[in-house]
Amino acid sequence: MRLPHLVNRWTLFAAAVLLVASGVANDYYFTLLNFIGIHTLLVVGLNLLMGYAGQISLGHAAFFGLGAYASGILTATYGVNPWLALVAGLVISGTAAFLIGVPALKLRGYYLAMATLGFGIIVYIILNEAQKWTGGPSGLAGIPSLSVGGWSFNTPGRLYLLIWPTVGVILGLSANLVDSRTGRALRALHDSEAAAESLAVDTAKLKLKIFVWSALYASLAGSLYAHTLNFIAPASFGFMFSIKLVTMVVLGGMASIWGSLLGAAVLTVLPEVLTVFHDFEVVIFGAILMVVMIFLPQGLVRGLMDLREFRRYKREGGGIPV
Repeated sequence: MRLPHLVNRWTLFAAAVLLVASGVANDYYFTLLNFIGIHTLLVVGLNLLMGYAGQISLGHAAFFGLGAYASGILTATYGVNPWLALVAGLVISGTAAFLIGVPALKLRGYYLAMATLGFGIIVYIILNEAQKWTGGPSGLAGIPSLSVGGWSFNTPGRLYLLIWPTVGVILGLSANLVDSRTGRALRALHDSEAAAESLAVDTAKLKLKIFVWSALYASLAGSLYAHTLNFIAPASFGFMFSIKLVTMVVLGGMASIWGSLLGAAVLTVLPEVLTVFHDFEVVIFGAILMVVMIFLPQGLVRGLMDLREFRRYKREGGGIPV
């Protein structure tokens, strides 16, 4: 019963990706879709950490920045192959997550949030001050595009064919993870760390594992971001972007892989629609977060599913489901 459902789901995803690729001719829309894909990679990783494991992170943009700058510096300054630079970014971000996670994940709740926030601020300051390598506030230019053989991903349309298959692979890996024994352990950890430990779950190791895993997703997204824009600056990896990522997780739905895609899509498109309110971006994101937490605490995906169930009960003449 489970296998056909999964096959249909991924078949629809692949068909949608191909349909959009054949139907969109405007570079602006391809660029917007590419950013949705990059943000989805970030949000899926953060959702595994927050939604499934219950560990708060307010510094996830730091790993995004580490991946981007690793790729940018190694390729633009030292001429390293972009794919090798991407792998180097994964190693750097994974190592940083391990070193930070070992002490930080001993904390809980707001204390953990403050620790990750501090890490994010430290990385942001380093990116600004290490001008010799990062270019400082002016940014780093001249980052080459990714290529395979003679095929260069140097246009939004070509990048779409790289980014979205990558998103599909990451969504598939994440869905398998949450349906595995590790995923069940993550949900047990989220509900009660003491209860999870009583069931022989090594919670310290599990928290560190998922923290590093989410950092690797962020690093991958950062490398793709650097090779998409061919330019990066510290402003893209600050505290506000971490808050935006948390808002995407909450909006799409905590502990929802597909909700991550929806949350990333909505909050990537929304600033484009509300460009006139750019100066009030912080207020808008805060309002969205507040409204969702009050009226849709389980996110848009769960809210839409509940609405569908409610309408079905009404059509069948039943009472309101509880």
